[in-house]
Amino acid sequence: MTLPAIFDNLRLPLIGSPLFIVSGPELVIAQCKAGIVGSFPALNARPQSMLDEWMHQITEELAAWNRDNPDKPAAPYAVNQIVHKSNDRLDQDMETCAKWKVPLIITSLGAIEDLNKAVHSWGGITLHDIINDKFAHKAIEKGADGLIPVAAGAGGHAGVTSPFALMQEIREWFDGPVALSGAIGCGASILGAQAMGADLGYMGSAFIATKEANADQGYKDGIVEGKAKDIVYSDLFTGVSGNYLRGSIENAGLDPDNLPQGDYKTMNFGSGGNTDKKAWKDIWGSGQGIGAIDEVRSVQEMVDKLTNEYRAARDSLKGRFDY
Repeated sequence: MTLPAIFDNLRLPLIGSPLFIVSGPELVIAQCKAGIVGSFPALNARPQSMLDEWMHQITEELAAWNRDNPDKPAAPYAVNQIVHKSNDRLDQDMETCAKWKVPLIITSLGAIEDLNKAVHSWGGITLHDIINDKFAHKAIEKGADGLIPVAAGAGGHAGVTSPFALMQEIREWFDGPVALSGAIGCGASILGAQAMGADLGYMGSAFIATKEANADQGYKDGIVEGKAKDIVYSDLFTGVSGNYLRGSIENAGLDPDNLPQGDYKTMNFGSGGNTDKKAWKDIWGSGQGIGAIDEVRSVQEMVDKLTNEYRAARDSLKGRFDY
């Protein structure tokens, strides 16, 4: 299926995933200028009135970029909405998104038909993140335009299903837009996601280690120094299972190999769930693909690196498997 027209300006088939606390206007604008979708959680703008200011800044700066660079216009931006009862800002945040006609809304932790209809009313599209085929069906039934399969190894809240299995099941019945998430840390992995049937890659952890990211230097260093073995999967911190940097758990005085079980019923996104340590402030989310990240770069440098890796991987396959 052909991707919706809002993706026409992409220079690399990639969405920079929304990062709690870390994603702000500076990161999003840099990602869009570099030619990939930039995104942020609406809840990052605090107080709620700041969301309108962020939208204004992003809209104005990208419009100015497009006027000055007609040969390489900016990619669209996206806003992530947490569709969960703990989010008492959802209605207000959606009103702000409607005011600015946000081109892409990414929904998480719940699918609401009325929300999808609202986005469609101003000409936007919605992508819903899911961890299994059951939730994928529910999202499309409620009117989402596309899916973000959050497979094993993805940073933050993530599932445990192999991306191979998850993509196979989804593509048996759905031919709409799909952005695959799960340990994607280099350009070759983006190509691999497309080979499995996805239209786009969905990458977050690599952009934590960028100069524009609103992240503690220790967090950035942890991404650069970390490997897949340094990722711990736990539901303790928010009530929903996710992947976190081992070092941040140890620094919080906890034993990453003996964490108690969390409770979804007590979930309050970003509050720390069943501990006094806050995700993502104290306990840092990360995916298993960070072994590919070797230094802190600017967003432009990161996207250039990913693009070169993507093209090299694509070119290396030419003629190798002509059966």
